[in-house]
Amino acid sequence: MSNYSELVSSVEESKTLAITSLVKKLKAEGKNVLSFSAGEPDFPTPGYIKNAAIKAINDNFTKYTANEGYPQLIKAIVEKFSKENNLSFKAENILVSDGAKHSIYNLLMALCNPGDEVIFQSPYWVSYPEMVKLAKANSVIIDAGVEQDYKITPAQLEKALTSKTKAIIFNTPSNPTGAVYNKKEILALAEVLKDKNIYIISDEIYEKILFDGEEHFSIGSIDYLKDKTITVNGVSKAFAMTGWRIGYAGGSADIIRLARNLQSHSTSNASSISQAAAYAALTESSKEITEMVKKFKERRDFIYESLNKINGIKCPLPKGAFYVFYDVSYYYGKQVNGYKITDSNSFCNYLLNEQFVGLVPGFAFGNDNCVRMSYACSLDELKDGLSRITKALAALS
Repeated sequence: MSNYSELVSSVEESKTLAITSLVKKLKAEGKNVLSFSAGEPDFPTPGYIKNAAIKAINDNFTKYTANEGYPQLIKAIVEKFSKENNLSFKAENILVSDGAKHSIYNLLMALCNPGDEVIFQSPYWVSYPEMVKLAKANSVIIDAGVEQDYKITPAQLEKALTSKTKAIIFNTPSNPTGAVYNKKEILALAEVLKDKNIYIISDEIYEKILFDGEEHFSIGSIDYLKDKTITVNGVSKAFAMTGWRIGYAGGSADIIRLARNLQSHSTSNASSISQAAAYAALTESSKEITEMVKKFKERRDFIYESLNKINGIKCPLPKGAFYVFYDVSYYYGKQVNGYKITDSNSFCNYLLNEQFVGLVPGFAFGNDNCVRMSYACSLDELKDGLSRITKALAALS
Protein backbone atom coordinates (compact mmCIF):
# COMPACT_ATOMS: atom_id res chain seq x y z
CA MET A 1 0.00 0.00 0.00
CA SER A 2 1.17 3.52 -0.75
CA ASN A 3 -1.88 5.61 0.08
CA TYR A 4 -0.20 7.42 2.95
CA SER A 5 -1.18 10.88 4.15
CA GLU A 6 -0.75 13.33 1.29
CA LEU A 7 -0.36 16.17 3.78
CA VAL A 8 2.42 14.58 5.81
CA SER A 9 4.07 13.21 2.66
CA SER A 10 4.32 16.78 1.36
CA VAL A 11 6.43 17.88 4.33
CA GLU A 12 10.16 18.20 3.68
CA GLU A 13 12.68 16.76 6.12
CA SER A 14 14.49 19.38 8.20
CA LYS A 15 17.66 20.14 6.23
CA THR A 16 19.60 21.10 9.35
CA LEU A 17 18.82 17.76 10.99
CA ALA A 18 19.58 15.91 7.74
CA ILE A 19 23.02 17.54 7.45
CA THR A 20 23.76 16.83 11.11
CA SER A 21 22.81 13.17 10.60
CA LEU A 22 25.07 12.90 7.54
CA VAL A 23 27.99 14.46 9.41
CA LYS A 24 27.56 11.98 12.27
CA LYS A 25 27.56 9.13 9.74
CA LEU A 26 30.81 10.36 8.18
CA LYS A 27 32.40 10.75 11.59
CA ALA A 28 31.38 7.18 12.45
CA GLU A 29 33.22 6.10 9.31
CA GLY A 30 36.36 7.71 10.67
CA LYS A 31 36.28 10.90 8.57
CA ASN A 32 37.69 14.07 10.13
CA VAL A 33 34.52 16.11 9.62
CA LEU A 34 33.97 19.61 10.94
CA SER A 35 30.27 20.31 11.34
CA PHE A 36 28.98 23.87 11.46
CA SER A 37 25.37 22.86 10.84
CA ALA A 38 23.74 22.38 14.24
CA GLY A 39 22.03 25.21 16.11
CA GLU A 40 23.27 23.93 19.42
CA PRO A 41 25.56 25.62 21.96
CA ASP A 42 28.69 23.56 22.58
CA PHE A 43 28.70 24.55 26.24
CA PRO A 44 27.48 22.14 28.92
CA THR A 45 24.21 22.78 30.69
CA PRO A 46 25.11 24.81 33.84
CA GLY A 47 25.68 22.70 36.94
CA TYR A 48 22.92 24.26 39.03
CA ILE A 49 20.39 23.28 36.36
CA LYS A 50 21.65 19.69 36.18
CA ASN A 51 21.56 19.50 39.98
CA ALA A 52 17.92 20.62 39.96
CA ALA A 53 17.10 17.77 37.58
CA ILE A 54 18.95 15.25 39.75
CA LYS A 55 17.08 16.51 42.80
CA ALA A 56 13.78 16.15 40.94
CA ILE A 57 14.60 12.52 40.20
CA ASN A 58 15.63 11.83 43.78
CA ASP A 59 12.46 13.52 45.01
CA ASN A 60 10.41 11.29 42.68
CA PHE A 61 9.22 14.25 40.62
CA THR A 62 8.82 11.80 37.75
CA LYS A 63 5.05 11.59 37.24
CA TYR A 64 2.73 13.42 34.88
CA THR A 65 2.40 17.13 35.50
CA ALA A 66 -0.55 19.22 34.39
CA ASN A 67 -0.73 19.28 30.60
CA GLU A 68 0.09 23.00 30.50
CA GLY A 69 3.09 22.69 32.84
CA TYR A 70 3.53 22.46 36.57
CA PRO A 71 2.36 25.53 38.54
CA GLN A 72 5.73 26.67 39.91
CA LEU A 73 7.28 26.73 36.43
CA ILE A 74 4.31 28.59 34.98
CA LYS A 75 4.62 31.17 37.78
CA ALA A 76 8.34 31.56 36.98
CA ILE A 77 7.53 32.07 33.28
CA VAL A 78 4.92 34.73 34.13
CA GLU A 79 7.50 36.54 36.27
CA LYS A 80 10.19 36.22 33.58
CA PHE A 81 7.89 37.70 30.93
CA SER A 82 6.98 40.57 33.27
CA LYS A 83 10.51 41.38 34.41
CA GLU A 84 12.44 40.89 31.18
CA ASN A 85 9.90 41.54 28.41
CA ASN A 86 7.31 43.92 29.90
CA LEU A 87 4.59 41.36 29.15
CA SER A 88 1.71 40.95 31.60
CA PHE A 89 0.31 37.42 31.84
CA LYS A 90 -1.54 35.18 34.26
CA ALA A 91 -1.20 31.41 34.58
CA GLU A 92 -4.05 30.90 32.09
CA ASN A 93 -1.96 32.65 29.42
CA ILE A 94 0.96 30.20 29.53
CA LEU A 95 1.64 26.83 27.90
CA VAL A 96 4.83 24.80 28.43
CA SER A 97 5.69 22.51 25.53
CA ASP A 98 8.44 20.22 24.24
CA GLY A 99 10.66 23.02 22.96
CA ALA A 100 9.95 26.35 21.27
CA LYS A 101 9.47 24.49 17.97
CA HIS A 102 6.58 22.58 19.53
CA SER A 103 5.16 25.84 20.89
CA ILE A 104 5.07 27.42 17.43
CA TYR A 105 3.50 24.31 15.91
CA ASN A 106 0.78 24.28 18.59
CA LEU A 107 0.02 27.94 17.95
CA LEU A 108 -0.21 27.64 14.16
CA MET A 109 -2.53 24.66 14.50
CA ALA A 110 -4.66 26.61 16.97
CA LEU A 111 -4.87 29.73 14.80
CA CYS A 112 -5.11 28.62 11.18
CA ASN A 113 -7.90 27.41 8.93
CA PRO A 114 -7.42 26.04 5.39
CA GLY A 115 -6.55 28.87 3.03
CA ASP A 116 -5.38 31.30 5.70
CA GLU A 117 -2.12 33.11 4.98
CA VAL A 118 0.84 33.26 7.33
CA ILE A 119 3.53 35.84 6.63
CA PHE A 120 7.21 35.49 7.49
CA GLN A 121 10.42 36.69 5.97
CA SER A 122 13.11 34.98 3.98
CA PRO A 123 15.68 33.95 5.17
CA TYR A 124 13.47 32.00 7.57
CA TRP A 125 13.92 29.15 10.00
CA VAL A 126 13.53 25.87 8.09
CA SER A 127 10.44 24.67 9.98
CA TYR A 128 8.19 27.71 9.44
CA PRO A 129 6.88 26.80 5.96
CA GLU A 130 6.45 23.12 6.83
CA MET A 131 4.49 23.96 9.99
CA VAL A 132 2.26 26.34 8.02
CA LYS A 133 1.69 23.57 5.49
CA LEU A 134 0.67 21.15 8.25
CA ALA A 135 -1.82 23.72 9.50
CA LYS A 136 -3.28 23.72 5.94
CA ALA A 137 -2.50 27.41 5.60
CA ASN A 138 -0.40 29.15 2.94
CA SER A 139 3.00 30.76 3.43
CA VAL A 140 3.51 34.33 2.23
CA ILE A 141 7.23 35.01 2.21
CA ILE A 142 8.82 38.46 2.19
CA ASP A 143 12.33 38.50 0.76
CA ALA A 144 14.95 40.28 2.87
CA GLY A 145 18.33 39.80 1.24
CA VAL A 146 21.92 40.52 2.17
CA GLU A 147 21.68 44.08 0.82
CA GLN A 148 19.17 45.00 3.56
CA ASP A 149 20.89 43.05 6.33
CA TYR A 150 18.19 40.39 6.21
CA LYS A 151 15.47 42.65 7.65
CA ILE A 152 12.13 43.51 6.07
CA THR A 153 10.75 47.04 5.78
CA PRO A 154 7.31 48.36 6.78
CA ALA A 155 6.54 48.89 3.07
CA GLN A 156 7.28 45.23 2.31
CA LEU A 157 5.06 44.11 5.18
CA GLU A 158 2.21 46.37 4.09
CA LYS A 159 2.41 45.00 0.54
CA ALA A 160 2.25 41.39 1.76
CA LEU A 161 -0.98 41.84 3.73
CA THR A 162 -4.22 40.55 2.22
CA SER A 163 -7.73 39.81 3.42
CA LYS A 164 -6.57 36.22 4.04
CA THR A 165 -3.66 37.13 6.34
CA LYS A 166 -4.18 35.32 9.63
CA ALA A 167 -0.78 35.60 11.30
CA ILE A 168 2.79 36.80 11.06
CA ILE A 169 5.78 34.90 12.42
CA PHE A 170 8.36 37.40 13.65
CA ASN A 171 11.82 36.23 14.70
CA THR A 172 14.48 38.36 16.36
CA PRO A 173 17.33 37.61 16.93
CA SER A 174 17.13 35.55 13.77
CA ASN A 175 17.93 32.00 12.86
CA PRO A 176 19.56 31.68 10.31
CA THR A 177 20.99 35.18 9.87
CA GLY A 178 21.73 36.54 13.34
CA ALA A 179 19.91 39.73 12.34
CA VAL A 180 18.43 41.75 15.21
CA TYR A 181 15.56 44.21 14.86
CA ASN A 182 16.00 47.19 17.15
CA LYS A 183 13.13 48.88 18.98
CA LYS A 184 12.73 51.62 16.36
CA GLU A 185 12.47 49.07 13.54
CA ILE A 186 9.96 46.96 15.48
CA LEU A 187 7.79 49.99 16.25
CA ALA A 188 7.76 50.88 12.54
CA LEU A 189 6.58 47.37 11.62
CA ALA A 190 4.03 47.50 14.43
CA GLU A 191 2.45 50.63 12.97
CA VAL A 192 1.57 48.64 9.85
CA LEU A 193 -0.31 46.12 12.01
CA LYS A 194 -1.90 48.62 14.37
CA ASP A 195 -5.52 48.36 13.27
CA LYS A 196 -5.33 44.96 11.59
CA ASN A 197 -6.99 41.80 12.88
CA ILE A 198 -3.78 39.81 12.49
CA TYR A 199 -1.99 37.65 15.05
CA ILE A 200 1.74 37.83 15.66
CA ILE A 201 3.76 34.80 16.73
CA SER A 202 6.97 36.29 18.12
CA ASP A 203 9.82 33.76 18.16
CA GLU A 204 12.28 35.08 20.75
CA ILE A 205 14.31 31.96 21.54
CA TYR A 206 17.65 33.75 20.98
CA GLU A 207 16.79 36.86 23.02
CA LYS A 208 19.73 36.54 25.44
CA ILE A 209 22.40 36.03 22.77
CA LEU A 210 23.08 39.61 21.67
CA PHE A 211 26.23 41.54 20.80
CA ASP A 212 27.50 45.10 20.39
CA GLY A 213 25.14 46.62 22.94
CA GLU A 214 21.98 45.44 21.20
CA GLU A 215 18.92 45.18 23.44
CA HIS A 216 16.02 42.81 22.97
CA PHE A 217 12.57 44.37 22.54
CA SER A 218 9.42 42.23 22.56
CA ILE A 219 6.83 43.27 20.01
CA GLY A 220 4.09 42.01 22.35
CA SER A 221 4.97 44.77 24.83
CA ILE A 222 3.49 47.35 22.44
CA ASP A 223 0.14 48.20 24.01
CA TYR A 224 -2.02 48.00 20.89
CA LEU A 225 -0.52 44.63 19.88
CA LYS A 226 -0.45 42.87 23.25
CA ASP A 227 -3.77 41.06 22.77
CA LYS A 228 -2.80 39.86 19.29
CA THR A 229 0.76 38.71 20.04
CA ILE A 230 1.79 35.29 21.30
CA THR A 231 5.38 35.31 22.54
CA VAL A 232 7.41 32.11 22.25
CA ASN A 233 10.62 31.37 24.13
CA GLY A 234 12.42 28.49 25.82
CA VAL A 235 15.56 27.39 27.61
CA SER A 236 17.35 25.55 24.78
CA LYS A 237 19.69 28.26 23.49
CA ALA A 238 20.40 30.65 26.36
CA PHE A 239 20.92 27.91 28.94
CA ALA A 240 22.54 25.28 26.65
CA MET A 241 19.57 22.97 27.22
CA THR A 242 18.71 21.83 23.68
CA GLY A 243 18.15 18.20 24.65
CA TRP A 244 15.94 19.01 27.62
CA ARG A 245 13.15 20.12 25.25
CA ILE A 246 11.36 22.90 27.11
CA GLY A 247 9.70 25.79 25.32
CA TYR A 248 6.82 28.01 26.34
CA ALA A 249 4.31 30.45 24.94
CA GLY A 250 2.43 33.39 26.44
CA GLY A 251 -0.61 34.97 24.87
CA SER A 252 -4.37 35.32 24.76
CA ALA A 253 -6.10 32.86 27.08
CA ASP A 254 -8.42 31.76 24.26
CA ILE A 255 -5.53 30.89 21.94
CA ILE A 256 -3.54 29.23 24.70
CA ARG A 257 -6.60 27.17 25.64
CA LEU A 258 -6.83 25.80 22.09
CA ALA A 259 -3.10 25.08 22.02
CA ARG A 260 -3.40 23.31 25.37
CA ASN A 261 -6.24 21.18 24.02
CA LEU A 262 -4.15 20.18 21.01
CA GLN A 263 -1.16 19.34 23.17
CA SER A 264 -3.31 17.23 25.51
CA HIS A 265 -4.00 14.88 22.60
CA SER A 266 -0.50 14.85 21.08
CA THR A 267 2.33 14.93 23.60
CA SER A 268 0.57 15.84 26.84
CA ASN A 269 2.90 17.51 29.36
CA ALA A 270 6.58 18.15 28.77
CA SER A 271 9.02 16.03 30.78
CA SER A 272 8.58 16.64 34.50
CA ILE A 273 12.33 16.41 35.13
CA SER A 274 13.07 18.90 32.34
CA GLN A 275 10.45 21.25 33.76
CA ALA A 276 12.20 21.16 37.14
CA ALA A 277 15.48 21.98 35.40
CA ALA A 278 13.83 24.83 33.46
CA TYR A 279 12.45 26.24 36.71
CA ALA A 280 16.00 26.43 38.09
CA ALA A 281 17.20 28.05 34.85
CA LEU A 282 14.59 30.81 35.08
CA THR A 283 14.78 31.49 38.81
CA GLU A 284 18.45 31.23 39.73
CA SER A 285 21.10 33.70 38.59
CA SER A 286 23.74 32.36 36.25
CA LYS A 287 27.08 33.85 35.28
CA GLU A 288 27.39 31.08 32.69
CA ILE A 289 25.11 32.93 30.25
CA THR A 290 27.29 36.04 30.31
CA GLU A 291 30.41 33.94 29.74
CA MET A 292 28.75 32.00 26.93
CA VAL A 293 27.70 35.17 25.10
CA LYS A 294 31.22 36.56 25.53
CA LYS A 295 32.64 33.45 23.87
CA PHE A 296 30.08 33.62 21.08
CA LYS A 297 31.06 37.22 20.33
CA GLU A 298 34.73 36.29 20.16
CA ARG A 299 33.88 33.58 17.65
CA ARG A 300 31.53 35.87 15.73
CA ASP A 301 34.23 38.50 15.35
CA PHE A 302 36.70 35.94 14.04
CA ILE A 303 34.36 34.26 11.58
CA TYR A 304 32.95 37.55 10.25
CA GLU A 305 36.38 39.05 9.63
CA SER A 306 37.77 35.84 8.13
CA LEU A 307 34.88 35.22 5.75
CA ASN A 308 34.92 38.75 4.39
CA LYS A 309 38.59 38.32 3.48
CA ILE A 310 37.67 35.52 1.06
CA ASN A 311 37.19 36.74 -2.48
CA GLY A 312 33.53 36.85 -3.51
CA ILE A 313 31.92 36.18 -0.14
CA LYS A 314 29.48 38.73 1.29
CA CYS A 315 28.78 38.32 5.00
CA PRO A 316 26.76 40.90 6.97
CA LEU A 317 27.63 41.34 10.64
CA PRO A 318 25.25 39.26 12.79
CA LYS A 319 24.13 41.06 15.94
CA GLY A 320 22.74 38.04 17.75
CA ALA A 321 22.26 34.24 17.88
CA PHE A 322 25.26 32.15 16.79
CA TYR A 323 25.11 31.94 13.00
CA VAL A 324 26.58 33.66 10.00
CA PHE A 325 24.53 33.56 6.82
CA TYR A 326 26.68 34.58 3.90
CA ASP A 327 26.32 35.00 0.15
CA VAL A 328 28.40 32.55 -1.89
CA SER A 329 26.73 33.08 -5.29
CA TYR A 330 30.02 34.44 -6.66
CA TYR A 331 31.14 30.81 -6.94
CA TYR A 332 28.11 29.60 -8.90
CA GLY A 333 29.24 28.46 -12.34
CA LYS A 334 32.77 27.73 -11.16
CA GLN A 335 34.12 24.19 -11.21
CA VAL A 336 37.01 21.90 -10.35
CA ASN A 337 37.80 18.38 -11.55
CA GLY A 338 34.54 18.28 -13.46
CA TYR A 339 32.40 19.25 -10.45
CA LYS A 340 30.39 22.44 -11.04
CA ILE A 341 28.89 24.70 -8.39
CA THR A 342 25.37 25.68 -9.43
CA ASP A 343 23.52 26.48 -6.19
CA SER A 344 23.82 26.46 -2.40
CA ASN A 345 23.30 22.70 -2.22
CA SER A 346 26.10 21.86 -4.66
CA PHE A 347 28.31 24.41 -2.87
CA CYS A 348 27.79 22.63 0.46
CA ASN A 349 28.24 19.20 -1.11
CA TYR A 350 31.54 20.35 -2.59
CA LEU A 351 32.87 21.53 0.78
CA LEU A 352 31.70 18.36 2.51
CA ASN A 353 33.24 16.04 -0.07
CA GLU A 354 36.46 17.97 -0.64
CA GLN A 355 37.31 19.25 2.83
CA PHE A 356 34.83 17.50 5.15
CA VAL A 357 33.20 20.78 6.19
CA GLY A 358 29.47 20.65 6.96
CA LEU A 359 27.37 23.76 6.26
CA VAL A 360 23.63 24.12 5.62
CA PRO A 361 22.58 25.27 2.12
CA GLY A 362 20.66 28.51 2.06
CA PHE A 363 17.80 27.14 -0.04
CA ALA A 364 16.57 25.43 3.14
CA PHE A 365 16.06 28.93 4.60
CA GLY A 366 14.56 30.46 1.48
CA ASN A 367 17.71 32.05 0.03
CA ASP A 368 19.64 29.89 -2.44
CA ASN A 369 22.48 32.41 -2.78
CA CYS A 370 23.67 31.80 0.77
CA VAL A 371 24.82 29.18 3.27
CA ARG A 372 24.44 29.05 7.04
CA MET A 373 27.40 28.42 9.30
CA SER A 374 26.98 27.96 13.04
CA TYR A 375 29.76 29.18 15.33
CA ALA A 376 28.46 27.24 18.32
CA CYS A 377 31.76 25.39 18.42
CA SER A 378 35.33 26.03 19.56
CA LEU A 379 37.51 28.78 18.11
CA ASP A 380 40.05 26.14 17.10
CA GLU A 381 37.39 24.34 15.07
CA LEU A 382 36.41 27.61 13.42
CA LYS A 383 40.02 28.34 12.48
CA ASP A 384 40.43 24.86 11.02
CA GLY A 385 37.12 25.20 9.19
CA LEU A 386 38.00 28.57 7.67
CA SER A 387 41.32 27.18 6.52
CA ARG A 388 39.58 24.29 4.80
CA ILE A 389 36.92 26.52 3.23
CA THR A 390 39.55 28.94 1.93
CA LYS A 391 41.52 26.07 0.41
CA ALA A 392 38.47 24.54 -1.26
CA LEU A 393 37.29 27.86 -2.75
CA ALA A 394 40.76 28.73 -4.01
CA ALA A 395 40.69 25.55 -6.12
CA LEU A 396 37.56 26.63 -8.00
CA SER A 397 37.99 28.27 -11.38
